[in-house]
Amino acid sequence: MELQAGLKHPDDTVKILSLTQIGRIVENHEAVTEIQNNQDILREVIHCIAGEKISVAKEAIGVLATLSQSKAGLNAIFRSDLLKDLKDVMAASDIVRYRVYELIVDISSVSPVSLGYCVSSSFISQLLDELTGDDVLVRAAAIEMVTTLSRSQHGRQYLAQQGISDKISNMIIGAESDPFCSFYLPGLVKFFGNLAIMDSPQQVCETYPAFQNKVLEMALGADPVMTGVALDTLGILGSTVEGKQVLQKMGEKFNAVLKRMSQLACGGATELRVRCLEAISLLISLQVEQQTEDLLVLTESWFSMLSNQPMALIWNISTQPFPELLCGALRIFTAIAPQPWGQRLMIGTPGFMEFVVDRSACLTKEAKEAKFDLVGALVSSSTAADILGSQLYLRLRSYLREGAYHVTSVSTMTTEGAD
Repeated sequence: MELQAGLKHPDDTVKILSLTQIGRIVENHEAVTEIQNNQDILREVIHCIAGEKISVAKEAIGVLATLSQSKAGLNAIFRSDLLKDLKDVMAASDIVRYRVYELIVDISSVSPVSLGYCVSSSFISQLLDELTGDDVLVRAAAIEMVTTLSRSQHGRQYLAQQGISDKISNMIIGAESDPFCSFYLPGLVKFFGNLAIMDSPQQVCETYPAFQNKVLEMALGADPVMTGVALDTLGILGSTVEGKQVLQKMGEKFNAVLKRMSQLACGGATELRVRCLEAISLLISLQVEQQTEDLLVLTESWFSMLSNQPMALIWNISTQPFPELLCGALRIFTAIAPQPWGQRLMIGTPGFMEFVVDRSACLTKEAKEAKFDLVGALVSSSTAADILGSQLYLRLRSYLREGAYHVTSVSTMTTEGAD
């Protein structure tokens, strides 16, 4: 069969072509049985996972993941001699082993049934054992895989039954005395950040205080990699009302983090500044339906903690010659735009509303869209017309109606004989 010959071909482009064709076949409900019942072809696909070129391996993983979305496909791989081939390929090297884990996690995430196949074939228990392996890089990769697995509800239930959250919490505590913890600690924190947003921020922070303490410590520490991960995690936590209440309970420790955020947003590496602005925008955002008196007081107090003049601080960042910083600053303004206190700050800052309606202040596509979102957030607020004044409100509505990319036409007159 030509496809089988193509999978064995020494030229990687021919292998990819064959794998792409097989990928099309397994996506077709009528044609898929041809591949399901052909063990020789599936064996070659499995061996392609060990290919030198990552592009070949990715195609092979994609084919097997698609095939495994049906019961017949799962049986073809896990209830046949091909399981031995998959385990043999896995033994080729650390890199190939992690490619197989990637496939297994992809399959497991689809449904409780597919997870059952991967558990009974012992792949999942092998992956979980890697969490506490001696090689820190292997450990880091394993944590990333386990975090992906925890994104599905049935995956989280299985990990909870196996006591994995407790294990990872203990790893965070143990990391204190490990000089190589910087390789895998960000992954441990991301695991709990993901868990908090999927389940309950309060439950996760109360059950695993080691996670909460480590995030605050990382946010205040000197390592920019750790700080970046902490900022992302705090932003995700604080994006929900429950998460905001959890962070508020941290008291002075969290207030110190907010002050650190304002310092980071003003100087340092651009990437960290952008992540910082994103975290601030998530922390202070509050949808209209969430606007209770207590929560409005909370978001306003957090914003005011950034600086004596937080509006001036963020506006100043937006004027610096970095498009990504402008977009980050605009997202903060969009976060406070639906909140009455935010609108009062905007109208009370001389020149700010002129900046909002001035289209020439944003030149890139991303900045135009971010400005348009800000205008949309203001217009959709029921308090904006009263606080901003009807004249300005009508200008904002006009801006919104004209769209993000509107260009004001300038009429020119040519005079005969002019240069």
